[in-house]
Formats: sequence, C-alpha cells, structure tokens
Amino acid sequence: MPRGWLELALRSDVVRRAVAYAAVVGTILNVINHGDAIVSGQLDGGRLLRMGLTLLVPYVVSTLSSVGAMREEGP
Repeated sequence: MPRGWLELALRSDVVRRAVAYAAVVGTILNVINHGDAIVSGQLDGGRLLRMGLTLLVPYVVSTLSSVGAMREEGP
C-alpha cells in the first residue's frame, strides 16, 4: 500500500529540498516582482504578505513534485 501524501510531504529530505528551492526561486521572484519597492523602502503589510506568498509557491511546487515522483515510484 502506498504511503500517505502528507507523510511523504513531511519527510525531512522533501522539506529540506523544498525550503532550498523556495529560498532561491522565491528570492529571485521577489526581486523581479517587488525589487522596486524593496529598493525604495515601500514595504507595507500587504506587500510583505504577497512576498511571503511568493516564497510559498516554489515550496509547494517542489513538494508536489517530490511527493508525486515518490508515489509513482512505488514502495
């Protein structure tokens, strides 16, 4: 029986990989999308929330990809 999705998503190797990808890709996306506001110091609460969500996107994509690959691989 295949392991549960959440169990795989919370494995330390999956989490480490997703955090690393989120740090790199999320930072690049934040610079592209919010660089002007960062440089000019226009970081209000709404923008900081959007920047946080931008970091979340590569984390989720990496996790989904890793778990999908592991589940296709089987036991």
